[in-house]
Amino acid sequence: MGCTSCGSGGGIPRGCKSNGTCSSGGCNKLGVFDWLSNMQLPNGKSQFDIVEIRFKNSRKSFFRNLKGFELNVGDVVVVEASPGYDVGVVSVVGELSRIQLQKKAPNFKTHEARKIIRHATQEDIDKWVAARKNEESVMHKAREMALHLKLDMKISDVEYQGDGTKATFYYTANGRVDFRQLIKDMAESFRVRIEMRQIGARQESARLGGIGSCGRELCCSTWLTDFRSVSTSAARYQQLSLNPQKLAGQCGKLKCCLNYELDMYIDELKSFPSTDIKLYTKKGVGIHIKTDVFKGLMWYLHQTDDKTNPGLIALSPERAKEIIAMNKEKKKPEDLKDFDLSSIETKAPKTPEYSNVVGQDDLNRFDKKFAKNKKKKRKGGKKKPSANANTPKHTKGRGPKPNGSNKPKDVQSAGNKSKPKGKRPDDNIKPKRKPKPKQKSKDTKPTGQKPNPVKTDSKKPVQAKGKPSNKSNTTGKKKPVNKSNGGKPSAVKGGEVKKPRPTKRRPPRKNGDANTPKSKGNNESDKSK
Repeated sequence: MGCTSCGSGGGIPRGCKSNGTCSSGGCNKLGVFDWLSNMQLPNGKSQFDIVEIRFKNSRKSFFRNLKGFELNVGDVVVVEASPGYDVGVVSVVGELSRIQLQKKAPNFKTHEARKIIRHATQEDIDKWVAARKNEESVMHKAREMALHLKLDMKISDVEYQGDGTKATFYYTANGRVDFRQLIKDMAESFRVRIEMRQIGARQESARLGGIGSCGRELCCSTWLTDFRSVSTSAARYQQLSLNPQKLAGQCGKLKCCLNYELDMYIDELKSFPSTDIKLYTKKGVGIHIKTDVFKGLMWYLHQTDDKTNPGLIALSPERAKEIIAMNKEKKKPEDLKDFDLSSIETKAPKTPEYSNVVGQDDLNRFDKKFAKNKKKKRKGGKKKPSANANTPKHTKGRGPKPNGSNKPKDVQSAGNKSKPKGKRPDDNIKPKRKPKPKQKSKDTKPTGQKPNPVKTDSKKPVQAKGKPSNKSNTTGKKKPVNKSNGGKPSAVKGGEVKKPRPTKRRPPRKNGDANTPKSKGNNESDKSK
């Protein structure tokens, strides 16, 4: 099933998500739970033939099932109306409808009840839905007509009949209204039969619905059907402040829920003495101020000249009756303070002293934490790359390379020793071909610093990796050695030592040159050393 207001197509309601299986007939107003649905009738008993059917909002009525249709809660049926027919939804069937009939309409006459015609067809439902869609626009036009005629009335709701031939207008007004001209104008514009029905403020809120101050849906639109009168004495019995803004509901009248607990309060207040009686003492007079029904306390204002005495004193109903009995015997107690119960029963619990435990009062409590986090990020972050890309990882960021090499001084090979300046001994012999410049190692790059010589005691010097040895002396002749020069070879021509010429940086030699001699560890020049 699914009502037209919340059906999302296919008869499935989208509000309660019960997908048409709820026993109350859907998410409509004044839904009923059939708690007798699982009960079977005794043998020889037929089902009660009167069925309760719900129409728009909270309007319900009883119809008779003379044709014996098999009806269930939520079925859409066509019933008799005056004139024509109407479409409604079955809300209660069986023995529960008998109980509802005795409760709501005790003087109901079964022979005068209207009949159920048939189950609604798809054409009946489509016509009913189309008529319901026009209700809002018709209501706004009717309000404009009432304002144009200057009528003191408020049209709150419009309900179309299932066949679309009749429209019922519900309105509220403070007095009698002459709406004869309004009916003529509406009949000409809407082309339907017009019926005006006056309702009260509570019935209006029940039809429209809403949310109360308690946060729940209004009682009158969900389950409450009988509206009893509510007086201000109900608020006085419950010791409520007579504030009309708090006591009034959506309808502007006193809330219906003021009557719910009124009987309990009246029974409980019978054990309390009258609030009009004053308590006389030797120090002054006590006047009743308020009563706490739940705690069983009566608060009196003690009017005395002594300012040290408390102004408000809480007494139990039994103590108050004792003082009233003493006053009747023309006796007065010394003070109402002797009968005070506020220090025993209404003593407020001690609150713990305030202390700044976590440092929440300090405005700068987060500054130190942020500073520490920043330092940690700097230490653990990536280091800046050094200028020399070929520098190994363990020496990066520690200053310049020692002696222009990746190795420390004590590990440097003899091949990295500085050579003397000047002409080499091979310069006297003019080669036929000009030798090409030697290829330097890829591992090291030339730097402006001169490498420091390292003396080694081993007979066989350690040769640096990637450095080609001197193989210019291919003829096998020994180089002349100058003893004054520390045993190093020098350029000698005719017994004269020439001045050394400045060294020239030679370009690196290209790879793959066949004429370039290959480096070997056992060179003759190394042996001479």
